[in-house]
Amino acid sequence: MTVNIIETKDLSDVEITPENKCDFCSAKCCQYITQELDTPRSMHEFDILLWQIAHEDVHIFKDGNGWYLLAMTKCSQLLPDNRCGIYETRPLICREHSNNACEFDVPIDEGCDLYFQTYEEFDAYCRKRFKTWDKRIEKFEAERAKQK
Repeated sequence: MTVNIIETKDLSDVEITPENKCDFCSAKCCQYITQELDTPRSMHEFDILLWQIAHEDVHIFKDGNGWYLLAMTKCSQLLPDNRCGIYETRPLICREHSNNACEFDVPIDEGCDLYFQTYEEFDAYCRKRFKTWDKRIEKFEAERAKQK
């Protein structure tokens, strides 16, 4: 039987600064993408978000800057040592990213006002937000029947 031992770094005696922080990280910022959303207001807009979060590895969050769709997908340019394989030609959004306050310090799900990982979580939120959440389906079906 083979036992794999994973070594972890003891960070208790290390001063972590923006200059060396990435050396201790597993490239958390390269494990997902986000897309800013227009602030959802109507039941229809929330229903579209419900459809999106029904897909695997899609999350939704709201922070002080607004609403975002988050897709948990690793960058294809990440090397096995968690370094960027295209560092010199990386996109501007990567260049703009600052590690002053990043996922190493606070996981993305803890740094948000609202964070939803599953259909069930977001559906429960919508039910609280809209008293007539379930009636949207009845209304849709009634309108559809009229058109036939």
